[in-house]
Amino acid sequence: MKKLKRGDILYPELSYRIVGIAFDIYNFLGPGYHEKYYQRALAEELKNQRLAFQEEVPYSIIYKGKIIGRNYLDFLIDDKIIMEIKKGNHFSKRHIEQVLNYLKITKKKLAILINFGSYGVSFKRIINIY
Repeated sequence: MKKLKRGDILYPELSYRIVGIAFDIYNFLGPGYHEKYYQRALAEELKNQRLAFQEEVPYSIIYKGKIIGRNYLDFLIDDKIIMEIKKGNHFSKRHIEQVLNYLKITKKKLAILINFGSYGVSFKRIINIY
């Protein structure tokens, strides 16, 4: 694999693999499926590629020391990258804010938001700003 020249990109090789898996799944399945089917296919392919991951990772929302809610990350890959998947053709502000909150709560450095849309796969790398 060719080495990247930029040194400021977080987890470039792992990110490349994750995004490549998403494109492979879309190329095989195509558009129009529910998000849960793309998620199941991602889990299968992550296993096939022997990537360490957790699926539906729970975390608590805490306010002044009290748990006020719970939520789940779609995937945590290699204990480094949060992968959140959506079905749609654009990145909504709400989904980006959701991923930023995941990064803040988990203290992870990078998330990849992946959209499975009617025209293909799109992705956005989101860096923890907190």
